[in-house]
Amino acid sequence: MIYDVAAIRAQFPGLKRMQNGEPAVFFDNPAGTQMAQQAIDRMVWAMTEVNANLGGQFETSILAGKLVDDAHEAAKDFINARSVEEIVFGQNMTTLTFMMSRVLGRELKAGDEIVVSRMDHDGNVTPWMIMAEERGLTLKWLDFSPETFEFDIAQVGNIVTDRTRLVAVGYASNVTGTINNVKAIAAAAKAASNGKALVYVDAVQFAPHGVIDVQDIGCDFLVCSAYKFYGPHYGLLWGRQEHLERLTAYKVRAATEELPSKFVTGTTNREELAGIMGAIEYYEWLGRNFGGAIMPTLTRRQRIVAGVEAMLRHDHALADRLIVGLKQVKNVRIMGIADRAAFSRRVPTVSFAMEGCDPTEIAKFMASQGIYVWDGHNYGVEPVTRLGLIDKGGVVRVGPTHYNTPGEIDRFLGALNVYLQRR
Repeated sequence: MIYDVAAIRAQFPGLKRMQNGEPAVFFDNPAGTQMAQQAIDRMVWAMTEVNANLGGQFETSILAGKLVDDAHEAAKDFINARSVEEIVFGQNMTTLTFMMSRVLGRELKAGDEIVVSRMDHDGNVTPWMIMAEERGLTLKWLDFSPETFEFDIAQVGNIVTDRTRLVAVGYASNVTGTINNVKAIAAAAKAASNGKALVYVDAVQFAPHGVIDVQDIGCDFLVCSAYKFYGPHYGLLWGRQEHLERLTAYKVRAATEELPSKFVTGTTNREELAGIMGAIEYYEWLGRNFGGAIMPTLTRRQRIVAGVEAMLRHDHALADRLIVGLKQVKNVRIMGIADRAAFSRRVPTVSFAMEGCDPTEIAKFMASQGIYVWDGHNYGVEPVTRLGLIDKGGVVRVGPTHYNTPGEIDRFLGALNVYLQRR
């Protein structure tokens, strides 16, 4: 089926924004995508048609409870969990990770080891660093190559020991764009620790660009944020049911011990859950319209996968056009995999630095042209430090996604050349 980017863009009302008489170019997607119409409609529906707290005997409360159940079912299919009892919703990936660091920290003692990564967003680093400091744990680092922008999986076996109790790693980097082989990392960590290490995966940057299958990865926890995959500002965490049942939740006395509600603090945010459900329904729409998933016998999971696969072909084409164009700009250093043959190991997020150019000034110029990009470390404190750029303003980050167009890539490259000519 022909990929119709105009039809896809029509599903995102935010893309109608105009600036300087032209459509704005949204390349800020790694920090937050535009919301799909399906997600917006679901949120409005939740706030107008089923707006009641849970547990009541009346119709709107009963319907609100069904909404919560349906959202858990949709999230289960999105990441291929075994059960809705393995799904925990929360404010965002960072908040959920801070919660889990407190929960998991209760089981650790001085001398235990945890491993974090030099490539990760700070949301998957600082919570564990604080836990290590508070519990007297030994903190170890999994490094990456600043030349290849990838991990050496063999190093996992050298770092992890039978004292290791946690390995935290990102699925895809919000700086380098690298897709990490988290399945191989999880297997290596389990083998080197004699099965004692839990593996915690941050999938925030991967979720908008790939198929998540927690049963295949072999990790113990995985977390992502819906506002990075076309939904509202809310997050979801998956954990193996045996872990979630065993662990102690920090909650009020009146709250239930039953999963999946055990780790939910306070009133469930039903409109956000509706928005997440709508975002997943958008993936299904993509699968039906551009992934060939039109047979009524297909499962929701199959439609989601078909939608993601349709996205990916377009993602790779955009990344190729962007990287080829940047390579033609003098003094540009691309901070990620630039080999077309290796694009299966990266998301389309592309960061770069230019000798003598301030990333903030480039981002400001782009903003004046109606092109939205990010600059700085983007909370990737560790990778930007490892790349030697933390004291040089960080990087310029350009993050196309499946609703962007080749013409928008060309606009960015043209604007970059104009900026350089005016310097």
